[in-house]
Amino acid sequence: MESVIKVSMSVCPFVRSTSTQKLRQLSKNSGGLVQRARQCPFMGNAIEKQEHVRNYSQATESRRASVSSANQPSSTTFASPYRLQNEKLVNPEVDFNAREDSFDFHGFLNDDLNKKRLDKSYRYFNNINRLAKDFPKAHRSQEAEKVTVWCSNDYLGMGKNEVVLNEMKRTLDKYGSGAGGTRNIAGHNAQAIRLESELAALHKHEAALVFSSCFVANDAGIRNSRAQKQIFKHNDLADLEANLAQHPKSTPKLIAFEAVYSMRGSIAPIEAICDLAQKYGALTFLDEVHAVGMYGPHGAGVAEHLDFDTYLKSGINKPVTKTVMSRVDMITGTLGKAYGCVGGYVTGKANLIDWFRSYAPGFIFTTTLPPAIMAGASSSIRYQRATLKDLPVLVGNAADAKRASDLLLEKHDIYVQAINFPTVPIGEERLRITPTPGHGKEISNHLIESGLCGVGQEEDTLKIQHLWTDEQLTLTDADLNPNVINPIINPIGVSSGVA
Repeated sequence: MESVIKVSMSVCPFVRSTSTQKLRQLSKNSGGLVQRARQCPFMGNAIEKQEHVRNYSQATESRRASVSSANQPSSTTFASPYRLQNEKLVNPEVDFNAREDSFDFHGFLNDDLNKKRLDKSYRYFNNINRLAKDFPKAHRSQEAEKVTVWCSNDYLGMGKNEVVLNEMKRTLDKYGSGAGGTRNIAGHNAQAIRLESELAALHKHEAALVFSSCFVANDAGIRNSRAQKQIFKHNDLADLEANLAQHPKSTPKLIAFEAVYSMRGSIAPIEAICDLAQKYGALTFLDEVHAVGMYGPHGAGVAEHLDFDTYLKSGINKPVTKTVMSRVDMITGTLGKAYGCVGGYVTGKANLIDWFRSYAPGFIFTTTLPPAIMAGASSSIRYQRATLKDLPVLVGNAADAKRASDLLLEKHDIYVQAINFPTVPIGEERLRITPTPGHGKEISNHLIESGLCGVGQEEDTLKIQHLWTDEQLTLTDADLNPNVINPIINPIGVSSGVA
């Protein structure tokens, strides 16, 4: 029996995806276990064999292709010019009246959806329509139903920035709404070249490649590699080193981590991770998705912020000295949060980016971003580079988190979406509040008066040291190196291919 169970754990999708506790519960209720078994194409057939007398002794063998003979029409067939001739079929004598039942896909899908409803992780989307001129105001299904948005990823309100919008409108009028296909099919364009050059200059890397989203960029660099994966504990350098030490230095390794973990607000020890990567011969893959535009004197993220004064002085130029950001092999980021547009990217050395361009399915087979989007993103990056301007609430229960979100929306016209599994672990459901420059004193007071601020605050969030110092927050545009104002950035060769 033990050997049967081991085999089931490796080959049966149901057993593999169901916890031991759940299986025990189902075994106590024979009806529930049988109902699940009927949905299995193998167990369902076995159960039916016992319950009914079949007209044949064994199940029909699977075939590559089979249809009824075109020469022997019946009430269940119809003439078609596309039907294969009888002699060309794999098995022309298949019994289409066999009593086997097909897999119950409809029931399987409903069962999975019902499980999410029962454990309260089912996702409900609210109808929220951001108003560009009045953001953070938005309206619900009816324009008269105004609400205040407190959970947008448009961290800096760049979605309504006039410089960005004007550039997008100009490009839209000139080049139209779409890119016309993938770059391989529809060709390259000036907006892509400009945007990738801006991104490479932002992170002081040799090249950059733009994807339809940062998720797709990460998928191209990590998931699609099919490499063995080991997960180290959150910001635990000892655990990371223990994992790295299991493999020879000559074994190719890559450490993937985030700069800012958005649901906790914690910061990764980037420099220490780079030290471990150097010690054990690994590449570093840093996701700055929540940090670009928000940290560093020019918005390049946490890696830039760790050498703030150095980058403030060098401006658009690469610093002469080695920095934390220069030690990171790959940086991914998004254009859809602090930059107020959409899309993702990866930066790094020229041959690495050229390799992604040549092999990443998410880039090769996806229609490129529209010219207007890329033009707007470029303008947003340039605007943030040249500008210096004068908290999650843990609930811990999926049902309560949704209830709190609904209460804020229905009673106070405040929109804060509940965050649940798999975005956060079960038991750590929360409301993530995201202030922007548009959330002034009056709007902030309205949120505080709702009575939910500070409830269920995580203990470790109170211990986090802020990266922005009081001195840095007093800097103005006059403190920037003048070379960041409308710099001339030369196109990078990788965008079009390197000979």
